[in-house]
Amino acid sequence: MIEKKTFPLSKAALDDLAKKYPTPFYLYDEKGIRENARAIGGAFGAFPAFKEHFAVKALPNPVILKLLAAEGFGADCSSYAELLLAGMAGITGGDIMFTSNNTPAGEYRTALDMGAVINLDDFTHIEYLEKHARIPELISCRYNPGPLKAGNAIIGKPEEAKYGFTREQLMAAYPLLQKKGAKRFGLHTMVASNELSLEYHIETARIIFSLALEIFNTTGIKMEFVNLGGGVGIPYKPEDRAIDFRELAKGIETQYRNIIVPSGLAPLGVRIEWGRAVTGPYGWLVTRALHHKHIYREYVGLDSCMADLMRPALYGAYHHISVAGKEEDAAAEVYDVVGSLCENNDKFAIQRKLPKIEAGDFVIIHDAGAHGRAMGFNYNGKLRCGELLLHADGSITRIRRPETIDDYFATLVKEE
Repeated sequence: MIEKKTFPLSKAALDDLAKKYPTPFYLYDEKGIRENARAIGGAFGAFPAFKEHFAVKALPNPVILKLLAAEGFGADCSSYAELLLAGMAGITGGDIMFTSNNTPAGEYRTALDMGAVINLDDFTHIEYLEKHARIPELISCRYNPGPLKAGNAIIGKPEEAKYGFTREQLMAAYPLLQKKGAKRFGLHTMVASNELSLEYHIETARIIFSLALEIFNTTGIKMEFVNLGGGVGIPYKPEDRAIDFRELAKGIETQYRNIIVPSGLAPLGVRIEWGRAVTGPYGWLVTRALHHKHIYREYVGLDSCMADLMRPALYGAYHHISVAGKEEDAAAEVYDVVGSLCENNDKFAIQRKLPKIEAGDFVIIHDAGAHGRAMGFNYNGKLRCGELLLHADGSITRIRRPETIDDYFATLVKEE
């Protein structure tokens, strides 16, 4: 089934909005995000001590984090700044999972001071954490299944990834952590990104539930929770099929009943750390067409570039594109849709069939509500755009202003 991609504002509304907030900008739909958050919570409500820790890296804005916290979400953080963002949104204590790698001592100390659940990425960090901070009562470890589990194009093969403990390391880690004072334990994994296969995620649950049982049988240590990670994809292409949250939860629950319940490990808390699946479909990068170029291909140049959205250049990722006011027009032209960066891979779309685009048209890049503005950068001196939030009552507020040239130069040290 082909899903029709939509944008919540008319061209006339965009004309008015752009007078106040010139393009490019990100627009997020609060109503859509909230309803999606409730659908996730409802699907997984049957699990004991269920918690979704929103992956802050996906959309690191405290306004978004705060509205998700109001829906019962916690935060998955991987850096000092992300810990602070969670705190700004009122997310504290065990509602924060701190899953970092090659972690500085100060970041561990900040996470512990906030009461976050430390999720260790490496066996050597047990000694490092003890030396530079302390071993907390509750601690988790990240599992890398290696060749037992296939990865995908974004995150790579698990055996080639820099993340996590091996199975053998986990068997040694938990008794060591217990010896050093830990009393409560969690188990985590994250092996894919933007994966749309139900079976893939259900199999991940089977692996992690089975490992929790093996750890218990081998060491006598019982997990308080397992964190199944993130990686649930969204239908970037109109022909993609979205993950059915209830169907996924039902499949995971079957594994829980087959493995955890008979073993005596129940109740075992279940956590996830979705980001893309929560906000991805409810954000758009709004740009305008500036130029046309007619050489070996037809090019449309936008007032945005990969400094604002780098997924197509970085991963070859597809983002649907529409033209405001021309949604029903025939896709009669073939364009490379490009930005102004001095990089030839600064392309939002390659040889894409689209309606005829004229200078000044609003070009809408869909499904940009996760890993969009968050991955921006300043190469070529480009300034990252701002973010707007569409509220349920139709009002729109700015939740991040665009960068200015003063921001760009603010970190320079003047010669004395």
